[in-house]
Amino acid sequence: MAVKIKLKRLGKIRSPHYRIVVADSRTRRDGRAIEEIGKYHPTYNPSVIEVDAERVAYWLGVGAQPTEPVLAILKKTGDWQKFKGEPAPAPLLQQAEKPARPSFEALGGDDEGKGEAITQKKKAEKKDEAAAESASTEA
Repeated sequence: MAVKIKLKRLGKIRSPHYRIVVADSRTRRDGRAIEEIGKYHPTYNPSVIEVDAERVAYWLGVGAQPTEPVLAILKKTGDWQKFKGEPAPAPLLQQAEKPARPSFEALGGDDEGKGEAITQKKKAEKKDEAAAESASTEA
């Protein structure tokens, strides 16, 4: 029996959440799992990755094969490098919080209206140009 470490999809249609599970390779994607060893929430900002490193090391040691997406996750957490005996990767970078945009009042704006925006109509511009041309031709 071949054992795989793969992702089990949960969540709504456009809000996926995954569990990292150990399952028989013949079971379907969301089928019965032998053990759940982690969580992956890609829609959060930054995405949430929780992996039980001891259980991953055990299952990799007994021959479980990770799928490609799980392998990428294990490389980010450093569990794959630990299993292979390679140097650990750089720590995951946390996105800095964006500063909130200053409010209108903080920028020194006042609530009083300065007046309406004045936009000249195109017809008025054409009449003014026509009047200027006729005045220049007469002179």
